[in-house]
Amino acid sequence: MREFSLRIPGGTVAGLRAGGEGGARVLALHGWLDNAASFVPLAPHLEGLDLVVPDLPGHGRSFHLPQGADYSFAAALHTVLDIADALEWETFSLLGHSMGAGIASMVAAGCPERIERLVAIEALGALPEEPQRTARRLREAVQATRALGGKQLRVFADAAPAVRARMAANALDEECARLLVERGLVEVAGGFSWSSDPRLTLPTMVRMTPAQVDDLVAGIACRTRVIYADPPQPYLPEPERSRRACLLPRGELIVIPGGHHLHMEQPAAVAAAIGDFFLHGEQGP
Repeated sequence: MREFSLRIPGGTVAGLRAGGEGGARVLALHGWLDNAASFVPLAPHLEGLDLVVPDLPGHGRSFHLPQGADYSFAAALHTVLDIADALEWETFSLLGHSMGAGIASMVAAGCPERIERLVAIEALGALPEEPQRTARRLREAVQATRALGGKQLRVFADAAPAVRARMAANALDEECARLLVERGLVEVAGGFSWSSDPRLTLPTMVRMTPAQVDDLVAGIACRTRVIYADPPQPYLPEPERSRRACLLPRGELIVIPGGHHLHMEQPAAVAAAIGDFFLHGEQGP
């Protein structure tokens, strides 16, 4: 994969790109606190694509949002469209993992005329919140946000302890953790620190209700393939995740044994599940 950068209204987005012009246009969106390296293992297994993998704002080597801005899915929707505009892509497909799959779901529902196909790995829609927890969540988020300014970033003497931290946090093997860490560190006084914006660790101030998430998923008009790992993640257990996938008007669900980052640790199996899905036009099979 080769490096690229794009200027969008908010700042400069960095990322990785594979394939070439003339291939099926696919924008790949990584998960929370990951970066474009998340798709490095999978990319060689996907042929015939012009695969563009940005570091989303606040992640990897891309710009951080200005003070006072919020890392919400709604803001990310416009970032995705801004990236597509900078690429001069009027229509394109989306490939998302975890948080990236949630953002991709929102883009597909919110701007259906531009999205040809969607592959969502390990997430679909958004994380819901029960209505009776709305005020409590808001207060927790405000408190955490106001307290963030006094926190110090962890500094690593070298990349090794950062790799171990990612392995422990995400149950990743060393090779995959190292890919994410090497793109996710920045040199600082005394060593290295995470390049990601600390505000990404803050609680989300407002979430959709379960009924709103259902309506969002039901509003994804494009053909969609959902790929889940078995066993399921605690945030989206069975039978809820299968029920949600059934809400898709033109969707199908594939379950593969593996962990949350199965697209990194089992790229061949995930690529086989994707198959030639992206190579068909909007009206294709």
